[in-house]
Amino acid sequence: MTVSRRFAQVDVFTAIPLMGNPVAVVLDGEGLSDAQMQAMAAWTNLSETTFVLPPTQAGADYRVRIFTPKTELPFAGHPTLGTAHAVIEAGLATPRAGRLVQECKVGLVDLTVGADRLSFRLPRYALTELTDPEATAWINAPVKGAAQAVDVGPVWLVAEVDGIDALENLAHDEARLAAFYVPKGMTGATLYAAEGERVVVRSFAPGDGIPEDPVCGSGNGAAAAFRLAAGQVGDGDSYRASQGRQVGRDGWIDVRFEGVDIHIGGQCVTVINGTAQI
Repeated sequence: MTVSRRFAQVDVFTAIPLMGNPVAVVLDGEGLSDAQMQAMAAWTNLSETTFVLPPTQAGADYRVRIFTPKTELPFAGHPTLGTAHAVIEAGLATPRAGRLVQECKVGLVDLTVGADRLSFRLPRYALTELTDPEATAWINAPVKGAAQAVDVGPVWLVAEVDGIDALENLAHDEARLAAFYVPKGMTGATLYAAEGERVVVRSFAPGDGIPEDPVCGSGNGAAAAFRLAAGQVGDGDSYRASQGRQVGRDGWIDVRFEGVDIHIGGQCVTVINGTAQI
């Protein structure tokens, strides 16, 4: 038997509808089975679909489960911001002193709610150097230094491409990338290039049915952790990254550093409000 459930689709990392990265949000997911959640995520065919549930941990304002079309994720960036935006709009949670706490599989995630944007603090991250040349053999562009496996909940292969033009016009082998990262249980690859104040990011997860993620929060968090570990940025620094133009979007991601803490933020806009029959 199907139930009518509140539903929203939110564009993240933009204030302009259709120019960011959409996330589908089922606002009353209680009572759905794992199989139903996965089926809904496959049906929306977005990079992620989330399900809002009552919290189970003290201090959390709500709980969220995050699914790609093929699997559940312990954490993801743009679904975190989009879900928080939808939860606030629906009146399911009210920020206290500009703060919300989200519960997900990776644990509790702190969010800051501003006048026109939200941000989250990466709950944790760890880096492991990738010495296998296959880690970057799929990239037909010059790469600076070694790639890293950056664990931010999802595990991203992160590498720095030498030059923004080389990244924007990247030629790459999707099959070779998937053959490298999928057997290792990784999420995909995030590449970035920086020239002065300008930072451009691209994220790929072809093994999960996502040839290119339009604007990726966890991927940008992984790139930020890579840059922090490499000494390219430090405590008190901030920058704004661009992502999505290669797939017809125009996303902007705000990155801020407080000691070893990394904050990822941006604007959100609701494109669809309604109900889903699940």
